[in-house]
Amino acid sequence: MRTPTRRTVLGAALAAAGTGLLTACSSGSPGSDPMKGMDHASMDHSAMDRSPTTGSAAPVTPGAPAGFVAPNGPEVAAAEARRKPGPERKVALTATETTLDLGGRTVRSWAYGDRLPGQEVRATVGDTLALTLANHLPQPTSLHWHGLALRNDMDGVPGLTQDPVRAGASFDYRFALSHPGTYWFHPHSGVQQDRGLYAPLIVEDPKEPLRYDKEWVVVLDDWVDGVDGSTPDAVLAELAKGMGDMGAMGGTGGTAGTGGMDHSGHSMPGMSGTPTGATGPSRMLMGATSPLLGGDAGDVSYPFHLVNGRLATAPETFTAKPGDRIRIRLINAGGDTAYRVALGGHELTVTHTDGFPVEPATTQALLLGMGERYDVLVTAKDGAFPLTALAEGKNAAALAVLRTGGGAAPDASTRPAELDGRLLTAGQLKADPGVRLPDRAPDRTVALELTGGMARADWAFNGRRYDPAQRHPVAAGERVRLEFRNSTAMWHPVHLHGHSFALGAGGPRKDTAIVLPGTTLAVDFDADNPGLWMVHCHNVYHAETGMMTVLGYRA
Repeated sequence: MRTPTRRTVLGAALAAAGTGLLTACSSGSPGSDPMKGMDHASMDHSAMDRSPTTGSAAPVTPGAPAGFVAPNGPEVAAAEARRKPGPERKVALTATETTLDLGGRTVRSWAYGDRLPGQEVRATVGDTLALTLANHLPQPTSLHWHGLALRNDMDGVPGLTQDPVRAGASFDYRFALSHPGTYWFHPHSGVQQDRGLYAPLIVEDPKEPLRYDKEWVVVLDDWVDGVDGSTPDAVLAELAKGMGDMGAMGGTGGTAGTGGMDHSGHSMPGMSGTPTGATGPSRMLMGATSPLLGGDAGDVSYPFHLVNGRLATAPETFTAKPGDRIRIRLINAGGDTAYRVALGGHELTVTHTDGFPVEPATTQALLLGMGERYDVLVTAKDGAFPLTALAEGKNAAALAVLRTGGGAAPDASTRPAELDGRLLTAGQLKADPGVRLPDRAPDRTVALELTGGMARADWAFNGRRYDPAQRHPVAAGERVRLEFRNSTAMWHPVHLHGHSFALGAGGPRKDTAIVLPGTTLAVDFDADNPGLWMVHCHNVYHAETGMMTVLGYRA
């Protein structure tokens, strides 16, 4: 069983950290890159220099502009010193092409080692994480530490905070872990995240106030890589052509006419939008709608949806005893899918979101956008129960099983009634008083309009596609308000690097939040971590066609 008791987990994590988590392996190239030469080429943030290198890559400052704090500047070093880095937690990680077993279905993909998700990394708040990434992929890569307030030159955005880690090279990430919580890591290079390159990062609190008997880390993912010849790069190439010639309505959102699609939220084979050189079927999605998401649910028709790397037909089973109190750490690592999550026969008590504690709140279901995390507590009943992650608006679901006693296991078609019960959203939560931002008027407001749509695949902020040279200036010590105004017809999970923000007065501390179409979301954060920090939509295909921008601290 993958998830033992909390005490065993901690002991195993310490042992694994001392010896390195993954061993290196290598393989050949997966084939030609369908994005080469395209105007809408994947913005892997590292296109400045693709020449192969070997050896260890050192932190650098790609194109740090005058007047702004450089990612490796003295201000960044001073901020890191204030975190008081502690003992090192050493980890070795290898990114490689490999074969993954999803539970009776094998695929060739890229992953950390030979498992999906990658091996969980655990450390204790105050530790210094010293992780060496060896790149055995045929492309440059990177590691972004999603949700962490860390030093800027370790944030893992090629072309902004570091050079790309070349094929055959390695990179040493080293930074203090200043806050406990549920986090994860993935590349910030093209659409690599939509392969198997992701893993949980759990930062333990030695003064943890919660009491529970067991813990379960649950990673949700939508899967396309290696299925019938599909790759995320081919999906991006197809989406980047837009839907302008398919009768798109309004030109600002993801809703469009038939264009070779049915209206059940699935793609149809043989569609003319399939990219030249791609061997798989069209993965463009139309007709998928969700009232919870304000309309259009997504752009990509995924053949599989996974919990902890497993298909719903071969789910992971987590065992416990009736009456056990279980902490479940939920992570949405998907590329284009929101998940509505429920545990059959149980209520969920939300204790954290995006790593920060909230005033406990009870619900039957939760909605997670890509990049969001929720920690919940459940008291296990007697029997076998489905933990179902409904792919919101996409007519599919992922599954895991909680078993505490006898009875037939739920099957892949199970839809617990709790999915249609009370649903809690982030806006209904309140931050725990110990992490609540103090009341303060903003010193600066940064207006970010979410623009574009599937008609022309021109996703952007303020009508301008990502340009690493563009900075929205902020100053150290300011209370900054970000106003996300969504003028598109689709929902977007927006993510801020290097900081956490507060939703509304007394609202929860988060780093990723859903902005529904036609709405404005205002969030506040304290500018206390100098550097160049990305803000982007965590739909990987929206980001890679332009919906990214940068906040820059003034020097």
